[in-house]
Amino acid sequence: MLVQIVLFDGFGPMDVIGPYEVFSAGAMVTGGLLDVELVAAEGAREVPGGLGSLSLRATATLTPALADIVLLPGAAGDIPEDGAEPTADSVPAILGRSLETPLPGLLKQALDQPGLTVATVCGGSMILAMAGLLQGRYATTNHLGVDLLAATGACPIDARVVDDGDLVTGGGVTSGLDLGLYLLEREFGPQVALSVEKLFEFERRGTVWRNAGTTPIRQF
Repeated sequence: MLVQIVLFDGFGPMDVIGPYEVFSAGAMVTGGLLDVELVAAEGAREVPGGLGSLSLRATATLTPALADIVLLPGAAGDIPEDGAEPTADSVPAILGRSLETPLPGLLKQALDQPGLTVATVCGGSMILAMAGLLQGRYATTNHLGVDLLAATGACPIDARVVDDGDLVTGGGVTSGLDLGLYLLEREFGPQVALSVEKLFEFERRGTVWRNAGTTPIRQF
């Protein structure tokens, strides 16, 4: 199984590193049944993160035809105050610039690829939404982006992790750990996920939301 984690200029470092470590540990405890790599839409290159001078190297090109899971992080940058125009270093501006690259087309290929799961952390789902790829899809994101998800036709869910079949989305920054562990459990079973949890001394938070089961007659 191949996991490709996407880098773009201004990516959120924790959105990337958390899941990367989870999947790397998953590879260790399964004896190499999965592989994880950092990729970019433009191919191998140094990719600047959204915090200071931190950068990571993409070692390959995002290739939906080869991947089993494509994970898209959000951005790190300034958070505009209500009503203020976003600066060039703000999260909305960084996410918007990602749409000017080959990334949206490759993400559409990924969502159209049978058997491939697209996963997002934090603002990663907002990139999909801004690209017009989440109409009618259940998803979550950082709480600051919920209105944007709704405005683009997505169905926002207030949950830590939302499983919509071939689309699995995580909420805020640290949800990347929960999302990565859930994907390990979904693909390899609870024993693998629990082994990695114990290694990291981390307990997952919240219930994974799925559009299944009895619909509550009251929402709280």
